[in-house]
Amino acid sequence: MTVELAVLTPVVIVVGLVVLNLMWFVDACSAFDQAALDAVVAHGVAPSGEQSQQRAVEEVRAALSEALGRKGCGVEVRAEPAGEGPGGAAFAVSPLLTRYICTLTYHPWPRLVRMPGVTYEAPLALRHERELVVDRYRPGVVV
Repeated sequence: MTVELAVLTPVVIVVGLVVLNLMWFVDACSAFDQAALDAVVAHGVAPSGEQSQQRAVEEVRAALSEALGRKGCGVEVRAEPAGEGPGGAAFAVSPLLTRYICTLTYHPWPRLVRMPGVTYEAPLALRHERELVVDRYRPGVVV
């Protein structure tokens, strides 16, 4: 019975950590989805100060990072014209439409485990994307 316990305990701990990280990732994704839409509509359409696409992207990223407020999560935001195709060909319904692509990167916990003679670092990061198309010059127009 002692041998079974010694063999099974590490397996139970690893399965528990996987389930815990999965629950945290799902929670971060649900909060990120809601915050991303709010941040793009609030800051991406009409950024304060300079009215440039770069300024809007930075404000959306800052608002998302602040709203998420979780350790182990990274936020990346990029903007591109909405009518641009995969081959670089562009046929825009409206040249003013901008697609904001917000990406959440989740690094599992514990990320780094060090014991005498053994170092383990989590080899992966989970990614989740959310995109929204807005008209940057007409507030309230969301596609």
